Amino acid sequence: MGIWDRLGNVIKSYINDEDEKIFKRNSHSRHSDPDLNAAYEELDDFLGKKDGKEKVWEDLGATEKKQERRKVPEELKQDFAELGLKPDATLEQCKEAYKKLLKIHHPDRHANHEGNMKKATEKSARVNAAYERLMRWFKL
Repeated sequence: MGIWDRLGNVIKSYINDEDEKIFKRNSHSRHSDPDLNAAYEELDDFLGKKDGKEKVWEDLGATEKKQERRKVPEELKQDFAELGLKPDATLEQCKEAYKKLLKIHHPDRHANHEGNMKKATEKSARVNAAYERLMRWFKL
């Protein structure tokens, strides 16, 4: 079977299949070309799909659940406050707040004024320490 015959079979399978629009594949339909079916199965495996639907990864939500409703220790509540967050903030919110505060209070931004530079250095040190403690707590 030559390439033109195979191409003809592929085109015929698209035209004859009433449930399927051209170039869109419904996962439950099969074509008359076994090579095309094998290619689609390989693509589904590569993309992590099963029966045309994405596989559900059980461990994906496990870390979110772990972080979701843990009781925050009293000493970490101050760290959340240092970042300007409530104690029920997520890991992503902590990262965003940390980056934002470091941009604002970075000592190099206040290099022209010695008093402001000292305050910015102290604030960035407190923010760094709070963020490190929170990251250790989130990783538990």
